Amino acid sequence: MNTYGRNFRVTTFGESHGKALGAVIDGCPPGIALAEADIQPYLDRRRPGTSDLVSARSEADRVEILSGTFEGVTTGTPLALIVYNSNQRSGDYDALRDLFRPGHADYTYHAKYGIRDHRGGGRSSGRETLSRVAAGAVAVNILGCCGIRVAGSIREIHGKTGHAEMEAEIRSARDRGDSVGGIVEVIVTGCPPGLGDPVFGKLDAAIAAALMGIGAVKGVEIGDGFAAARASGSENNDPLTPEGFASNHAGGILGGISTGQEIVARIAVKPTPSINLPQRTVDAAGAEREIRIGGRHDPCIVPRIVPVAECMTALAVLDAFLEREKYRGFLEKEE
Repeated sequence: MNTYGRNFRVTTFGESHGKALGAVIDGCPPGIALAEADIQPYLDRRRPGTSDLVSARSEADRVEILSGTFEGVTTGTPLALIVYNSNQRSGDYDALRDLFRPGHADYTYHAKYGIRDHRGGGRSSGRETLSRVAAGAVAVNILGCCGIRVAGSIREIHGKTGHAEMEAEIRSARDRGDSVGGIVEVIVTGCPPGLGDPVFGKLDAAIAAALMGIGAVKGVEIGDGFAAARASGSENNDPLTPEGFASNHAGGILGGISTGQEIVARIAVKPTPSINLPQRTVDAAGAEREIRIGGRHDPCIVPRIVPVAECMTALAVLDAFLEREKYRGFLEKEE
């Protein structure tokens, strides 16, 4: 399943230590102004090596548009995006060739395929999200033309909510050779009512699937989410008034369809599984081993996952938007 979407279809490719990563987008509407400069800021926010709080891997992550545009606008044909790797240190992973790293997909990939790329996790690496961000940045650009904005922010790191406290938590984990996780919130503004399909095509289900598909995400909530389980109906319902909804506990979606309010989603991001502390594991032969992971890794994935969450949300919302436009076109023909 390397392709996402029904109407705005994104196929990603590439590995952490391969030659390049990228995406091919089919279904991109024609006539949208698009250049590398529209995509690059999102890749820059996701890029490693930008501070002492993230991985020291030094990559330029410069995107190239290979096809699908002419004279600065999209043509409606497949849009191909590519980013070349330049700073792989595959030798850092030689000692891990036959070991399964705790918290990683090493064991499950081996169980499913009988073969895996041990160099940074290959396709299961967090670097795979680069392709999603490149494609999602295009979706953000298209939604922006329709007055829809997507913005993410860090809500907490390891239980801390203040900026200085969050940074201190990350540095403390790094200095211990450990890692921490956190919570990211994504808000969609300007979304019209009527996006999403009942039952199996619900917008909140699509957004949840898009966000849960990010490797480090272990939980998703829409609106009040799990807090709704501790509320009464009178507290959780959003009253309607002549001026609109009086509250937004539902997070902008009712019955799987957007209400026109802000869409609010939050994700739980697990601690980076690569830590420089001794851990118990087994090798490919099933023998018990001890592992200690060196190399260049984020002590906390959360800061770099924000643009990934924004872009995956944008892909889900744009797909639903295009579905609605297709449905509306059908109704207009019927009339």
